[in-house]
Amino acid sequence: MANKNEEEVVVEKKSGGNMVLIIVIVLLVLLLVGGGAVAYFLLSGSDEVATADTVSPQTKNIQNTKKRTQRSTDYLTVGPMYPMNQFIVNLLSENGSRFLKTTINLEMDKPELSAELDKKKPLIRDIIIRTLSSKTFEEVSTIKGKDRLKDEIVSKINDVLADGQIKDIFFTDFVVQ
Repeated sequence: MANKNEEEVVVEKKSGGNMVLIIVIVLLVLLLVGGGAVAYFLLSGSDEVATADTVSPQTKNIQNTKKRTQRSTDYLTVGPMYPMNQFIVNLLSENGSRFLKTTINLEMDKPELSAELDKKKPLIRDIIIRTLSSKTFEEVSTIKGKDRLKDEIVSKINDVLADGQIKDIFFTDFVVQ
């Protein structure tokens, strides 16, 4: 009799262990299917590539113009320059005692852009003054800070130009006090 009870207990334990095993296997299969679906959706970004091939030349021209928001790093072939007058601005500070004195030259992508720059010179000066005066001494005192400032100025000026783009700007004077 004792053997019968022991066999029943053993049989009950085995069936419970099988159920846990089945649940674990089902969960693993669901996890693999879910992971596969996520990977498929993340890696199937070919829709953008297909639409890029069907874009008209005029749209590509506009896209190329908008892409030019960063400065050029090609210093072997420097383009024509457009000199700007000197800028003296107060830097952003709590007591207002810091100022920046700088002279900037704009590198154009083509010489024909100088006519548009002549017409928009007050607007460009305003963009540069607002950008410079929004910076603190700490932001413009490092090389990285000056590079970020150049990128920001180039981007803002290129947003208002139609006939060409500014490739880079050069600080020919830069004094902070």
